[in-house]
Amino acid sequence: MVVPTSTLPANLQHQVDKYEKQFATPTETLNKIVSHFISELDRGNTDGTDPSGIPMNVAWVMDYPDGSETGDYLAIDLGGTNLRVVMVHLLGNHKFTTEQEKYPLPGPIRTTKVKEELFDFIAQSLDDFVKKLNPNGIPEGTVYPLGFTFSYPCTQTSIDMGILQRWTKGFDIPGVEGHDCVPMLMESINKRGTPIKVVALINDTCGTLVASRYTDNMTEMGCIFGTGVNGAYYERVSNIAKLEGKLCDDIPKDSPMLINCEYGSFDNGRKVLPRTIYDVEIDNESPRPGQQAFEKMTSGYYLGELLRKVLVSEYKMGNIFPEYEAGAREIEYLTTPYILDASFLSLCEADNTPDLRETQMLYKAKLGIETTYEERLFTLKVSSFIGTRAARLSICGIAAACKKMNYETCHIAADGSVFLRYTGFPERAAQGLSDVFGWDPSLKMDEHPIQIVKAQDGSGVGAAVIAALADARQKKGLSLGLKAGAHL
Repeated sequence: MVVPTSTLPANLQHQVDKYEKQFATPTETLNKIVSHFISELDRGNTDGTDPSGIPMNVAWVMDYPDGSETGDYLAIDLGGTNLRVVMVHLLGNHKFTTEQEKYPLPGPIRTTKVKEELFDFIAQSLDDFVKKLNPNGIPEGTVYPLGFTFSYPCTQTSIDMGILQRWTKGFDIPGVEGHDCVPMLMESINKRGTPIKVVALINDTCGTLVASRYTDNMTEMGCIFGTGVNGAYYERVSNIAKLEGKLCDDIPKDSPMLINCEYGSFDNGRKVLPRTIYDVEIDNESPRPGQQAFEKMTSGYYLGELLRKVLVSEYKMGNIFPEYEAGAREIEYLTTPYILDASFLSLCEADNTPDLRETQMLYKAKLGIETTYEERLFTLKVSSFIGTRAARLSICGIAAACKKMNYETCHIAADGSVFLRYTGFPERAAQGLSDVFGWDPSLKMDEHPIQIVKAQDGSGVGAAVIAALADARQKKGLSLGLKAGAHL
């Protein structure tokens, strides 16, 4: 971002100064957040059922991939609009190749009244995919282990099962919530005689960590910076109090255990995050007030709404767009909740044209509003405050996990649209980590002891690598979850 040096009118400059303070995240604030974050990670490992805390879901991956894993593994990712099927060929030596297809979900299937329709669709897609890869027939004796990325809230007491808590992303299919979805899928697969066995049900954030660890053994954490936010890391079993007395004897206390933090809910108790009046409004107006506090301040879904609320406030005070009457079509657009997304801020920040012409066109295309140069400059500056705050807050979960686990040098695998596409986000996140850890300011990003790097494909390669780990564990006769009769 190139910030123009032109000055703003006194009234707008006063407001810019105000917003700069409101959205500021000085190092001392970050340190307080990180300290509380560590205590909340510990609390979630003790009891993840408190809605004001972090769930810290046990993912039942008890081995690190070392890059030597080999074999052919299937992976599927059931998203909101497509089913992605991937064949991952793990080649060892930290290498792999993939083949994949996307199968668009039939629109009505998300709300079908017959649950078998969904699982039959998945099974048929798998059957078609496997047969396409084997035009001369599937070799006799082949059984493909399958890693199932199921990005919906589930309760897991082992790696190869998952009881759906609730549907999201527009799905509403009766007879699935409260039930293990793996047997439902296997029934549909078996009807077709396709040689496939589900060996792992995974979360995409866990997949992000494991896929990246397969190719880079310095990876200690996986993170999502996108529409939602999340993190996953390997904890030690001895640090997970809620598992005490519930594990089989073949799982030692010094065993690693992958944890899906689900830390978008961090600080639901409203103790440390520096919320503005706009953050409070977004929370109060959301479908679930009081939940996902951290996510509502950092994820891409909410950044555009934060900017929109600031712009509406400034319009009502008469500081911007004075030529537009209340009720005008253009202002009606501006007052429409969530009409702006994170890309609006990113594009404004990336605009280095002398008169911010690209921002002018963006305003016209998105809101129908003609802007002055000063209004565009004001928008750019406020966008940078919001974007910077999101990046700096986002690293608090990373810093907390690294400090908790005493990681001094490692890589953090990051995925998600905000990390990959928001202007300057990786650089700001790196600066936030540097501030929290007190690294030498002269160090470049690629010289930082802890670096956030682009992740491998978590829902594809990650699911396959986790399937490989689970498959190997199962063949050794080792436990995959809680001992019989135990509950979380």
